[in-house]
Amino acid sequence: MGKPTVGILHPGSMGAAVAACAATNATAVLWCEAERSPESAARAAQFGLTPVTTLSELLNRSDIVISLCPPAAAEDLARDIAGHRFDGLYVEANAINPERAQRITALLEPDATVVDGGVVGSPPVRGKTPTLYLSGPAAATERIETLFASTAVQSAVLGTEVGKASALKLAYASFQKTSRVLVALAVGMARGHGVDQELIEVASRRTGSYLSEPEYVAKTAARAWRWGPELEEAADALAAAGLPPEMLRAAASTLARWHDVKDDSELTLTDALDRLAQP
Repeated sequence: MGKPTVGILHPGSMGAAVAACAATNATAVLWCEAERSPESAARAAQFGLTPVTTLSELLNRSDIVISLCPPAAAEDLARDIAGHRFDGLYVEANAINPERAQRITALLEPDATVVDGGVVGSPPVRGKTPTLYLSGPAAATERIETLFASTAVQSAVLGTEVGKASALKLAYASFQKTSRVLVALAVGMARGHGVDQELIEVASRRTGSYLSEPEYVAKTAARAWRWGPELEEAADALAAAGLPPEMLRAAASTLARWHDVKDDSELTLTDALDRLAQP
């Protein structure tokens, strides 16, 4: 089997960087320009991805398609792909709950082979090495491991059951992202009473506490548009497991207060806390 052609759906900051890593072991990495923003086009060009004009061209030419998009769009996108009778390997790499991953698999099979994926870590740029967890048919997960061999994306197979990779991704995100929201609330409360510096001083005595990194609050605010829907997915996964989902739903609704500062890298801690205090 020669090098595959890969298609990336919606090359955002994670998707474009992951796709660029896939290019190491692929003939080409394609993306579809239709209805995408100038920012997407600039990002795709920066990472050396090959533009095509229609989704059907991308699907006809690709052996492997990787779906990395906002979680809410994952199922509609899969339905579009199913409508084109795509018959290659589909990597469902979105932060979605395991039941949704299984529904997407049912939509795309038997034409396509589906691998469940979950990326843990930052986009693979500037020395970062995220892990792409995989679950699904053994021959298919092996092809994805080969695709990312010797790149900044490390792959790890969790077994043959679709849903495992999604579950691991959401279990990790539920802790890590909700913890960041709790930091913002704690610092916001302390600031309201003029004791925020003292709070940070208390926290800094405990190494490894997210509370000792209040500067991350601004990054949390800029990513809230992505993190909120992800925590809603995690809340659904908790509910499906018979566990109480309310804490994650509350974290998601807290993040919603920051939706208007999407990807704002200029945001300061003060700005972020001010916005949080205004419903």
